[in-house]
Amino acid sequence: MTTLRSRIIAWAGRMYLARTRKKGFDLSRMSFLPESVLMPLRREGLDPVGDLAVVREKEPISKLPVPIAANVWLVTGYDEAKAVLGKGKAFSSDFTNLVGKAGAGAEQNPGGLGFADPPVHTRLRRLLTPEFTMRRLGRLTPRIHEIIEERLDAMEEAGKNGDPVDVVHSFALPIPSLVICELLGVPYEDRADFERLSAARFDLFSGANASFGAISESLSYFRDVVKKQRENPGDGLLGMIVKEHGDSVTDEELAGLADGVLTGGFETTASMLALGALVLLQDPEHFAAIKDDDDVIDGYVEELLRYLTVVQVAFPRFAREDLEIGGVRIAAGDVVLCSLSGADRDGKLGPDMEQFDPSRDVPSHLAFGYGIHRCVGAELARMELRAAYPALVRRFPQMRLAIRPEELEFRKLSIVYGIESLPVRLNG
Repeated sequence: MTTLRSRIIAWAGRMYLARTRKKGFDLSRMSFLPESVLMPLRREGLDPVGDLAVVREKEPISKLPVPIAANVWLVTGYDEAKAVLGKGKAFSSDFTNLVGKAGAGAEQNPGGLGFADPPVHTRLRRLLTPEFTMRRLGRLTPRIHEIIEERLDAMEEAGKNGDPVDVVHSFALPIPSLVICELLGVPYEDRADFERLSAARFDLFSGANASFGAISESLSYFRDVVKKQRENPGDGLLGMIVKEHGDSVTDEELAGLADGVLTGGFETTASMLALGALVLLQDPEHFAAIKDDDDVIDGYVEELLRYLTVVQVAFPRFAREDLEIGGVRIAAGDVVLCSLSGADRDGKLGPDMEQFDPSRDVPSHLAFGYGIHRCVGAELARMELRAAYPALVRRFPQMRLAIRPEELEFRKLSIVYGIESLPVRLNG
């Protein structure tokens, strides 16, 4: 299984902050971003850095001191973030805002939903939404449980002599990878490439060109998949869209949608599975509750989603017009970054929001975003999490960390937060 080394500083994290109004990115300036800009992407263990709460308490919408022409606003308050994300007409998410109409990387426009505005976004989402209804997803339920059991069997075999087993690479990564293969209707043997391509596009340690190259490679792969589905449509998502919509959806649009499902559904769910397992391992009471009580899992999953909020910052929004959010005037052309991890810890939602508490009345969190760009695969992710956590702790009720908590290696700077490995001993 390909090792996930995606320290997701992401081109959608630092590059978009180097945007200018007329020329797209100035890639040469990325390294000069001040620490205050990078702060929303940092954590201390499972928690956002303390400075994020300080900023939220003082200014739920604050201006970032970036050396570019446009104003860049950081939104850390829950109400304010929800207001921005809910204004689909007032803000643009179009990919050309990031690179310019003819900027470097424009030809690697990934398509899909995340970087599209209405009416294109509206039409594409209508294609995908029926495939993510609970009725359609229900056909995946047996296979999801089979995949989980297969991975648990593999873990048991790997740890039978008392050797440590890595939950990240043995459990958290392969489950969503295999589920996406099943969903899209593509070969299982491609799952290693899925992981590599999903990670590489967000890896700025390899440079911006490498990120764009990964997008290009992924789209090229999916164009080939789409071509085969055109010739012989299967029962997966791509085949169903081909059957129902025919030539009204282009091959390029289908490849972009498939690429979006890959990148949106793989790494985020993998990070949730790994970090959620760590939360359970750190508290025997929570571990036992998941193991012994079927009725608690829904509440645990929702609180884990809120508490962890692995997608720390939403895709950038670009103001189309002058407007006011939370008493702050935002001008047309300004860039707005919503800190989802900050918003989901806002004390306005209730007491002790910095703590994990599955007994609370879980607020409507922003872990899946909000508004027209809310994650279309949210219910699929919930299905995987609700099935995986109980299965893991019931198969290995004596499972414990194999290293000291302070030895765990988390991502240092990331849009999608995660942990590099989670070694455990299965029998205590």
